[in-house]
Amino acid sequence: MRTGVPTSWRERLFGTPVTAVVTLLLAAAIAWIATPIIRWALIDATWNGQTRNDCTGTGACWVFVKARFGQFMYGFYPIEERWRPNLAGLAFLLGGGAVVFAPQRLRLRLGLAALVILPLLGVWLLGGGYGLRAIETREWGGLMLTVFISIYASLIAIPLGILLALGRQSELKVIRLIAVLFIEFWRGVPIIAVIFLASLLLPLIMPTGIGVDRLARAVIGLGFCIAAYMAEAVRGGLQALPKGQREAATALGLTYWKATSFIILPQALRISLPAITNEFIALVKNTTLVLVVSILDLLGIAQASLADPNWVGMNMEAYVFSGGIYWLICFALSRWSRSLETKRGR
Repeated sequence: MRTGVPTSWRERLFGTPVTAVVTLLLAAAIAWIATPIIRWALIDATWNGQTRNDCTGTGACWVFVKARFGQFMYGFYPIEERWRPNLAGLAFLLGGGAVVFAPQRLRLRLGLAALVILPLLGVWLLGGGYGLRAIETREWGGLMLTVFISIYASLIAIPLGILLALGRQSELKVIRLIAVLFIEFWRGVPIIAVIFLASLLLPLIMPTGIGVDRLARAVIGLGFCIAAYMAEAVRGGLQALPKGQREAATALGLTYWKATSFIILPQALRISLPAITNEFIALVKNTTLVLVVSILDLLGIAQASLADPNWVGMNMEAYVFSGGIYWLICFALSRWSRSLETKRGR
């Protein structure tokens, strides 16, 4: 009997009469649903042109996306300064790649250096100052802003979530109580309310003369919310570890922080990786909630572009395009997480 991938798929899809019937019915349903979508999005769509008058077909008018592509990517960021977010994105990609592909002995040092240098470099390039033209955050938008909020909110959520998870497992009642109160409060409040209240209340509690940028308020509020969820994901990994791991580390003479850093956390984070990835994906999608404080991320720009009288009625094209980008980002995160699970499992 032959074995291999084709035989395996044939057995899975047509191994028995019941599975064969189910396969055919599902294939027919998929074809019935996908055919009109493909015709609208690809076959009958209009791809070339400059204005809405060029869209004479019955399908999608991708001329709209082509005309507004710059705003979808950068919002109202000045055209002559768009090299700066491009350079910031390239720096993050190169820095992340250097950490991932560096030798094991250098990975920790490179990672710490990247965590210090890259966020500061990104803020300087996007915001300006110190030799660069200052660009106010109200001019930021589009995919650039979505990526910015996702990265910088995660820089708050990851370390804070790990500390909260450790605090909730602490034997000190005061620390455990603080961690529990923080987690339960931020988990119990809707994220959209947190962003809205952070935009309104944070300036009131800051000392006189010290202002907090509207975008910074939204990032901080979103980071705190995701940190609470991240803490529960990490706590699940900590609870899954046998108690003998810490006992063995203690028997070897390791302090609490050394045992946690080198033995407990690496194993707990590996176990928690699927749940942590889920929180990352939720963070990317929750960036759309900043629209309530008039911050125009990718979805906000899509909605704002529909107010243009020249492109009224392009709702499907705007939402399909922006939704497709969100899906690609989330799918890439999911596959990257899967590859890490496989690598760490080996």
